[in-house]
Amino acid sequence: MALSVGDKASRSKTFGDEDVRGFAQISGDTNPVHLDDAYAAQTRFGRRLVHGMLTASLLSATLANDLPGEGTIYMSQTLQFKAPVFIGDTITATVEVTAYRADRRIATLATTCVNQDGVVVVQGEAVVLAPHDRQG
Repeated sequence: MALSVGDKASRSKTFGDEDVRGFAQISGDTNPVHLDDAYAAQTRFGRRLVHGMLTASLLSATLANDLPGEGTIYMSQTLQFKAPVFIGDTITATVEVTAYRADRRIATLATTCVNQDGVVVVQGEAVVLAPHDRQG
C-alpha cells in the first residue's frame, strides 16, 4: 500500500555515556557540556547533556528503517530543540506523514522526540524521497 497521511512510526533509545563520547569523536563536537561532569555541573543544566544532533539522529534512524523505510533519502529537516536530553534519558522518536505526493514519492513528515517523561525535546519537519510504495 502507498504512504498515507497519518501513517506513523516510532523507535526508542536510551542514550548512554558511550553514545555521547562516540558521537563527540565522530562529529568533532567536544563541547565539555557533553563530556566533562565537573564542567557540566557548573552550567544551568547541572549535568552533562546528550548532543542535540545525536538526539535528532534517532529521527533519521526512524525514517530510514521504519517509515518510509529502507532507501529513504532526506531532502530537508527542520529542528527545534525544546528541552535538554541527559545521559540515561530514553528518547522516543516519532515520524508521522502529513503530506505525500505519490507522483514524485515526496513525503512530508512531522518529526518529534520525547523523553521518558513525555516531554518534547526535539520537534521539526522532514521532507524525504520515499523509496517506493510500501507493501502491506
